[in-house]
Amino acid sequence: MIQPLAFVHSDAKIAKNVVIEPFSSIYKDVEIGEGTWIGSNVIIMEGARIGKNCKIFPGAVISAEPQDLKYKGEKSLTIIGDNTVLRECVTVSRGTSDKMKTVIGENCLIMAYSHIAHDCEVGNSCIFSNNTTLAGHITVGDYVVMAGMTAVHQFCSIGNHAFVTGGSLVRKDIPPFVKVARDPLSYVGINSVGLRRRGFSSDKIAEIQNIYRVIFQNKLNITQALSVVEAEFEATPERDEIIQFIQSSMRGVMRGFNAQGL
Repeated sequence: MIQPLAFVHSDAKIAKNVVIEPFSSIYKDVEIGEGTWIGSNVIIMEGARIGKNCKIFPGAVISAEPQDLKYKGEKSLTIIGDNTVLRECVTVSRGTSDKMKTVIGENCLIMAYSHIAHDCEVGNSCIFSNNTTLAGHITVGDYVVMAGMTAVHQFCSIGNHAFVTGGSLVRKDIPPFVKVARDPLSYVGINSVGLRRRGFSSDKIAEIQNIYRVIFQNKLNITQALSVVEAEFEATPERDEIIQFIQSSMRGVMRGFNAQGL
C-alpha cells in the first residue's frame, strides 16, 4: 500500500494496511500504526509515533525540529494517538529538552493550517478548527473545542470540556467546562451544549454553573471565591477539578465578564 513515488526510510516501522500516497516522505525513526492513511505530499520526520487508523492529509509536516532557539538537536518525539485526523497543511513540532515530546491524543480532529508547537500536550477528542495556533509548552485537556483563528500563548493551560470562540487570543489559563469569548478573553458561561452532548445531567450542569457564578460573577477575588466554593458546595469530581485547576494555574485564569467593559 506504499506508492512507488513515496519515499520511506528503511528504518521506519510501518504496520499492516498503512497507505502512503505519492510524493510523501517518511524519515527514519518513525512508527506508523495499522490502518493509517498518509496523503500525498506529507512529510513525517524523525521521532514521529503515529497511532492506528489515523488520517494525515496532503501538505502536513509532522515532527519537524522545533521553532525554538533553545533546541540543540536532542532526540525527542511527536506522539499522535489512534483515530486522530490531521487536515491539510497541519504542522506539529517535536519536543525540546523541556518535555522531550509533543503529544496529541486519540480521536482528535485538527483542521487545516493549524500549528501545534513543541512540548504541547493535547488530550483526547479535541477539535481545533482551521488556523488554530498553539505556541510551545501548552496543555489542553480532553474534549476541548477551539474555533477558527484561535491563538494560544505559550505555557497556557486549557481545561477539559472548554469551548473557545473563533478569533480568540488566549493569554491566560481557561478552566474546565467553560465557554470563553470577547477581547480581552472572558468567561461568558459554561459549555452547556458540549456537556449535554457528552452525557452530563441537568443537575450536574447546574452545579457547574453555580460554581462559576461564585468564581466569576460575585465580585470576589479568586482566593475568596474558591473559599466560598469549598465551603458551600459539596465535594464532587467536577467541583474539585475546577478548584485544583485554578489553584495550580501558573499564568492565572482569564477574567470574568464585565458588562460595563462593552
